[in-house]
Amino acid sequence: MNRIRVGMIGAGMIADSHCAGINQHPHAKVVAIADLSAERRKAVKDKYALEKDFEKWSDLVADPDIDAVSIALPNALHAPVAEAALKSGKHVMLDKPFALNRAEAARVLKAAEKAGKVFMLGMNQRFERESQTIRALVKRGDLGEIYHAKAYWVRRSGSPKFGTWFCRKDLAGGGCMMDIGVHVLDLCLHLMGNFKPVAVSGATYTKFGNRGIGEGGWGLSDRGKHVFDVDDFATALIKLENGATVQLDASWALHQNDGDQHNVKLFGTAGGASVWPVRLFRFGKKPGEYEIVEPQGVAMQYPHGNRFMNWIDVILRKDKPMCTPDEALTVQKILDAVYESSTSGKEVRIKG
Repeated sequence: MNRIRVGMIGAGMIADSHCAGINQHPHAKVVAIADLSAERRKAVKDKYALEKDFEKWSDLVADPDIDAVSIALPNALHAPVAEAALKSGKHVMLDKPFALNRAEAARVLKAAEKAGKVFMLGMNQRFERESQTIRALVKRGDLGEIYHAKAYWVRRSGSPKFGTWFCRKDLAGGGCMMDIGVHVLDLCLHLMGNFKPVAVSGATYTKFGNRGIGEGGWGLSDRGKHVFDVDDFATALIKLENGATVQLDASWALHQNDGDQHNVKLFGTAGGASVWPVRLFRFGKKPGEYEIVEPQGVAMQYPHGNRFMNWIDVILRKDKPMCTPDEALTVQKILDAVYESSTSGKEVRIKG
């Protein structure tokens, strides 16, 4: 079997994990890199012994020797590059978030359908051992009817380096909600098995980054000018079609005791659960008693824990995508609604 030849678009801080993950598959290999920075291109090309490198992503996408692309670029480029790659006949793995808005995302899905190519959003937290364990327990019915969930990723001092594109609304679309809130939102809905939102009430805040406070020291800063016009805290209440609710919180900077809190918690009629650490919570047999259980022996659907393995297997028609295009679009609709609700001060209904 011929290997799937993959081009990496973007040589930033996460390109390494993309290349390593793709190369783990026995029938795939990263063969090319595209990035504006010659220095970053060379570093990735040398490390992975790539055949080609391109300054322009459009040249990589046009290369007929490349079957698929993995995209890790500033958010504003996600949808345009993915759409162009699909129209050029390439399968696409796209880093989160999907797009700047649902209209962009819908165009990408239309291009994927028309091209007959695999499009997958790389929601890596679905593949973690803990996440797979909780999803298996939910599917088995151990929690009963899930009527509420809490999803949060809140950092105390974890904003990107000031001056990086993450801090600019025109390039990122949003701040902490688009960067880390999207992870726990997607994971929460996946674990619940419920991607049917009907309404969102949200609020976003910019309280520290605009004052030069709360930097966490990550990201590639290419600008000396301090621009910070995105949210560094965001919160939302999401109502689902069956009456269940999700409380979602995200922050890059927050006055709190603990440094980094990151979890999804589910509450059902037969039990509750947390992802990190994996625990089940139930009432005991006597009044006031409570049981905390660490599940054992739960089979992993994806023991490799690698989203790229799943993507390549889908391309080879050996598997179904862990993250479907429709689910990715639903998450984008919710993100849009959070920002719209914050601006209007009103609940936003989600249609279609």
